[in-house]
This record gives sequence, C-alpha cells and structure tokens, in this order.
Amino acid sequence: MNRSKLWVIDDEESIRTVCRSALEDSFKIETFANGSEALLALNSDKPDLIITDIKMPGLTGLELLQKVSEKYPNLPTIVITAHSDIDNALSAYKGGAFEYLPKPFDVDTIRNLALKALNNNQDIQKIETKSVNLSESSKIIGKAKSLQNVFKAIGKISKSEITVLIRGESGTGKELIAHAIHENSVRNKMPFIAINVAAIPHDLLESELFGHEKGAFTGAQSQRIGRFEQARGGTLFLDEIGDMHPELQTRLLRVLSSQEFYRVGGHNPIKSDVRIITATNQLIEDLIVSSKFREDLYHRLNVFKLELPPLRERKEDIEELTKYFLKTSAKELKVEEKNIDKNTLEYFINFDWPGNIRQLENTCRYLTIMCSSSLITMDDVPEDIKVSINNVNDRTNNEDDNWKKSLQKYIRTNIKSDKDILKKLNEELERILIDESLKESNGVKLEAAKLLGWGRNTLARKVRQN
Repeated sequence: MNRSKLWVIDDEESIRTVCRSALEDSFKIETFANGSEALLALNSDKPDLIITDIKMPGLTGLELLQKVSEKYPNLPTIVITAHSDIDNALSAYKGGAFEYLPKPFDVDTIRNLALKALNNNQDIQKIETKSVNLSESSKIIGKAKSLQNVFKAIGKISKSEITVLIRGESGTGKELIAHAIHENSVRNKMPFIAINVAAIPHDLLESELFGHEKGAFTGAQSQRIGRFEQARGGTLFLDEIGDMHPELQTRLLRVLSSQEFYRVGGHNPIKSDVRIITATNQLIEDLIVSSKFREDLYHRLNVFKLELPPLRERKEDIEELTKYFLKTSAKELKVEEKNIDKNTLEYFINFDWPGNIRQLENTCRYLTIMCSSSLITMDDVPEDIKVSINNVNDRTNNEDDNWKKSLQKYIRTNIKSDKDILKKLNEELERILIDESLKESNGVKLEAAKLLGWGRNTLARKVRQN
C-alpha cells in the first residue's frame, strides 16, 4: 500500500528532522527549506498533506498557504510557528489551514494531528481567504496553551452565526476577543457595537438597548435609536451580561426567540439582525442557582463558550507582553522606549496580576512615563505592585508552612504504627507529581517529563506503575 505524501516546509533543519523522524513510519516525507522551493515543486507534484512554518525567508508560510489553497483548495495544511499570536492563528485558519500548532510541539502531537488531518480531509470546512484588519486584536499575544485553544476556537467559529459567551476575569481581554470574532466574520463590514451592561442603571438600560419613541417617558423629547438598531447587520457585544436585571433578561430572551423588538413606547415591531456575543466575569451557573439569572436565557447565550485564562495562568507570556506594552506605550506617548532589567522582569513574571492584561498594560504605560532612565528597575515599580508582590510572597510562605505542618502531623500520628510510612509517602508524592505535571502540560507526556527532569520513557513507565 502506497503511503500518503507529506511535505514539511521549514527553514530550521532541526524541525524538518524532528518531523521526518516522527512521521516517516506513516508518510512518504519530502522536506523543503523555504516556501519558494515547495511552490516550485508544486508545479510538478502534489502532496496529500503539508506542514509549514509561518516565518521563513522569502515566501512566508501564509503566502504559500494562499497559493496552495488557490491551486488545491482541499489540500490539508498544518501551520507551525514560534511566533504565536492571534493574528497568525486567525490568518492561518482564514487561509485554509486545518490546524495551527505553536512551537515547541510534542512529536506525538504532530503525528496524531497529521493523521487526523489526512483522515478527516473530506470533512474539513474551509475558511475563505480574505484580508482582514486585525489591528484591534494585536494585544492578544502569547504561547500559553490555554490561549492557543482560544485562538483555534475563534478561527473555527468566526465564519458561523453561532452565539458566543466569553467568560473571563476582568482585564483578560473579553472585548478584544469579541472584536476579533466580529472582524473575521461575514459581518465584518457592518458595525461592532459594545455595551457594558453593568455600567448602565437597569432602568435606563432598556432604552439604551432597544431605543425609545418620543414621549415614551419623562425626558424622552425625541426618538432614540438603541444599540440593537445601531448594530443592524453586524455584532452586538453585551459585556458583563451576568449583571443584567431579571426584567431585562426576560425582554432579551423574547428578542432572541422572536428576532424582533419594540422601542420603548413603540408599537411597531423592528426586525433584529445582529449576532450576539456576551461576556461575563461571573459563573452564570451560580447565578442561576440563586435565581439571579434565567436558565433559559443562559442556554440561548451559551451556544459556544470561550474561557479566557487569567494572566497568572499564562506566566510564560508575561515577558513578551511586557516588552510589547513598553514598546506600544512609548510609541503612543512619543517618548523613548524603555527596557526592563532582569530582576524586575522576574518580579513581573512571578506576580499574580489580579487586574490581568489591563493591569500589566497600565503598569507599563505608567513606567514609560515615570521612569527617568532608559532602564526600568524595581525602584520604578508602583508601590501597589510592590505591596501586592510582598503579599503574594507572604501568602506563599504561609502555604509552605501549612503543608509542612500537615505533613508533620501525619508523620507524628502514623510513624509508630506504620513501618512502611516512608515508602508510602514517596509513592504518594510521586503520584501527585505525575498528576500535576500532566495537568500543567495538558497531557503532553514529553513536556510533563521535562517538568520532572525525567525522560519520556521513564514517565510512561511510572504512569503504568501508578
């Protein structure tokens, strides 16, 4: 049986070697050091699957992807890159990529993905190639796997009309994500209208959403167009939907069900033609239990849920984000770009950032203005950040003391009666380490093994033993 042909296109020889080693048992492999070579070969040959880097000298992976999709629109392509941001991810999907994979990647991941792409080629729903301005989403950058999952989801849902609920803590970029979905949808030429439900008193929110007729209430001296009409043909983003008053929840549910609404004081129905995206920093499920949110409305809004990770769970992205915000702040304020010293950057990485991306961005803007030298040190960091850092350190020390005291208590209680106590503790500790490393690496055994300082085979053996 003839093996399927797979082309690997990457300017890094090590990546080409890794892919060949991982995939040569299942595919007939041909490698190329740049996109131009692959494009030339495409004139006389056709692979069954392509794996390509994005950033390459000369013809980029995205440019190659576009030319491949023009010639062979159903040819599955996997895009890999070390430059992981939402612009690249969405561009890859919009160019017709089957999947987008940030470096470094596990060999098992690339093997399984390649087989999946090939086996499911007939079912792939291709995303049309078109130019989209992603300037508003440029702050959504990072390599954290939780964020990559968000990128992938956006790429796959943007073309549909599906209703999206975005959940995340304050400052995680919920509106940026909503805007990115809109920008990459078929409605991108029409308005994107955002409204913070929590920022408007509930007795005014109905008029704000649906508009009102002249004389509908005291002070209504003229007709007013609401946000639903302003967003006609486009996207309406309702931020902090969990704070919506129950009466308005009922009204919104009726609009979603009937696809029409009335202005306050109006008698003529108005057709609703908007895509609804909502966001919240609350657990709506808890609000339902306490009768503060309608369950039927929740199911209407929660057709597709996006979970945005807090910054404290994306520590690997903090350095890149810090440098990005320092650069953009300097450009915005028209001053010299500041650098950050190693110790201060380490503080930033270890800090929890309760205000998430927004807090980090504001801190970088503050430092760009206030730091008198070109190098930011801890002396320049705002006091509230320093205090918070100290609190984090204190909390960490307390947590350390607590688990030590618990362990000491367990040993005192059992050391006389259990002669195998050391063996049992070692086994339990190893089991916990394995479980937590697998959680941290999202089940990728190679990465989990690296966290533990083991080889992949060692981890696999111990998993079987436990």
